[in-house]
Amino acid sequence: MVSAKAPEHVVVVGAGIIGLSTAWYLQEHGIEVTVVDRGGVASGSSWGNAGWLTPALTLPLSEPSVLTYGLKAMLDPASPLYIPFSADPSLLKFLAGFARNCTPGKWRAAMSVFAEVGHTGLDAFDEIAASAGPDAEPTHPAEPFLTGFASVADRDALVKEFNVIRETGGSVDYTLMDGSELRELEPTLGSGMVAGIKIRGQRYINPPSFMDSLAQTVTARGAKILGAFNVVDIRDSGTGVDVIGSEGRSLAADAVVLATGAWLGSLARKFGVKRVVQAGRGYSFTVVPQSMPSHPIYFPAQRVACTPLGDRFRVAGMMEFRDADAPLDPRRIKAIVEAAAPMFTGINWEERSEEWVGARPCTTDGFPLIGASRSPRVHVAGGHGMWGIALGPLTGKMIAAQMTGNTPPAIMRHFNPLR
Repeated sequence: MVSAKAPEHVVVVGAGIIGLSTAWYLQEHGIEVTVVDRGGVASGSSWGNAGWLTPALTLPLSEPSVLTYGLKAMLDPASPLYIPFSADPSLLKFLAGFARNCTPGKWRAAMSVFAEVGHTGLDAFDEIAASAGPDAEPTHPAEPFLTGFASVADRDALVKEFNVIRETGGSVDYTLMDGSELRELEPTLGSGMVAGIKIRGQRYINPPSFMDSLAQTVTARGAKILGAFNVVDIRDSGTGVDVIGSEGRSLAADAVVLATGAWLGSLARKFGVKRVVQAGRGYSFTVVPQSMPSHPIYFPAQRVACTPLGDRFRVAGMMEFRDADAPLDPRRIKAIVEAAAPMFTGINWEERSEEWVGARPCTTDGFPLIGASRSPRVHVAGGHGMWGIALGPLTGKMIAAQMTGNTPPAIMRHFNPLR
């Protein structure tokens, strides 16, 4: 039953994982939902990402080692973290704030927040799956999830992070492996892998298939999804909102949720959301190995993430602080290939397809922006960095609970968009 405080009709701006999950949870409260997007379903970061649902690796981006990485390396297009030289004041403001959060103390504090999230993100996926039909795209268990290293020293760096997770209240179930054990599980891995870790209790999805399935579920439950709807303004009338699109289009509703990823700031700023949301662009492509891997595989030192998608193998990586709408940079695809190729055998890297770039929305403190703005009719859901997929359903659950006068999950207290 809809609470007395709940809106009757909500427009959700953004048809990615967060927008569609928000729509699903609003429907759970009996609310009519219209989803609009300037492209269509999963036209942004929700399409080409690695699809990992990995509590063990859902860690803050602002780790202290970033500050020791070196400015010269960050300006190199082959670097895993690339910052093209720019005088853009918004980017400079973001980088200054990001650097302030890359201290050991703030990193450990952020780790404790992510440890508190724990497996609740997976629980939200299960809640959505429980109402979906038998033909809905599932989440897949990664039993185990694998990480590979060219040296034991590289492996030790990730083990130290796992130790901090445990020290800050989280849990990680993992086992150390040598190279031969790693290759026994995944014969596609090359001889350069001398050490590994297998992690239990993780999952993954096929992002394009999962997003199509979620859109079908939300639509079957009564939502409208409108593509090619480019929102240029939100107007709060005092009793409702008007969602203004380009070419004179508009929608009236009781409330709106802004789930527009890296473009969040342009619509949310006038409602008191001042945090910079910077595009942290990631790249991916797919290949078809001679022997298809059956587990997701991560190479932390190279920042390369690999996921089996049925008939093809997605290879993703890079963090590029750059304008969200900039075109794909072929040098970044080349950098992923050069980093990944020594890790595998039996892959023709020239036969790539689905080359893609997407803008992940990053905040300076690494925490998303989830909740009401200065207006009780305008809510925001974004700024998840690399973890929008993993935390998408949980975000929708939090937003819907707050909008309907119910008690949201306690973790939401860390994500106030007006902080």
